[in-house]
Amino acid sequence: MSGKRSSSLGTPSLADVAEHAGVSAITVSRALRTPEKVSKHLRDRVEASVAKLGYVPNPAASALASTVSTTIALILPSLTNTVFDDVLHGLYEGLGDAPYFLQIGNSHYSALKEEELIRQFIRQKPAAFIVTGFGQTEQSHRMLKNARCPVVQIMDVGRETVDMSVGFDHVAAGAAVARHFLDCDYRRLGYIGARLDVRSQQRMQGFIAAAAGDAPVDDRRIATSPADSSVGLGRQLLEQLLARAPDTDAVFCNNDDLAVGALMEARRRKFDVPNALGICSFHDNEFARHMIPPITAIATPRKEIGKRAIEMVLAEIREPNSVRERHCDLGFELMHRETTRPVAG
Repeated sequence: MSGKRSSSLGTPSLADVAEHAGVSAITVSRALRTPEKVSKHLRDRVEASVAKLGYVPNPAASALASTVSTTIALILPSLTNTVFDDVLHGLYEGLGDAPYFLQIGNSHYSALKEEELIRQFIRQKPAAFIVTGFGQTEQSHRMLKNARCPVVQIMDVGRETVDMSVGFDHVAAGAAVARHFLDCDYRRLGYIGARLDVRSQQRMQGFIAAAAGDAPVDDRRIATSPADSSVGLGRQLLEQLLARAPDTDAVFCNNDDLAVGALMEARRRKFDVPNALGICSFHDNEFARHMIPPITAIATPRKEIGKRAIEMVLAEIREPNSVRERHCDLGFELMHRETTRPVAG
């Protein structure tokens, strides 16, 4: 075997690896892309040459040479929202040692930005798409349908899907909060929310509809903002709500940031939480669980959603149409803690 490098730029090429290993370029390519089709003896030679020369495969060139790349396109609405940290942990845990990597796009909660990202990713012939929710534009939906690769929509269920989905029912989750408040004998219910993407709106709709019979939620008791969610915004929104409806006795907060802010504002006002004001959060991040008092919340299976999504994708890549349960509702759980009263009776 020769150690000579033929690349004029000094960067080892696939041909350089083949020369060093004493095999054909096709054998090197096969050993790297489908190692199970190459004998262990040849794999060991190729891997030794790759390590010796410092060869790094070019994913773009691989994509052009094959029908698809080793990229799984992932589009999230935010890279700063802690909710999606858990989703990412699940995705990477499920990916394990599989010969694929995630390429992440941030739509910033914009359906038009998401459409642009889908268009860009499709040009790279991804092995699969994982996108968030069902709020895509008509053009995005059409592109995903025609992408000729597995597509999983995450974080939501119960609506028309492109291919597969895994998530939970946001309307049902909002309704569960309203029923919990009623069971705890609250009757003047409020809601605070930020950003108000499609899934947030579903939670609010479920909450208002479930409360309607015994404790209608009027406009005075709803405070929302298009701004990014934050603890400070939670304080401001509760302040706005109480200025209009000071007798409000329970508030559903659209996420944990807002709930922590609402709890801080309630304590600043020296409210008796949970007796004078009940607070329920959504998602149940760790910091909300460890507040004093710990916050009642709807716990959502974010990590499991990520893990299940990547498992579905990998199964479909290996064998198309092999996933039988194509629409997975992983549910949610209401965690009753110290910011809501004991259940009446």
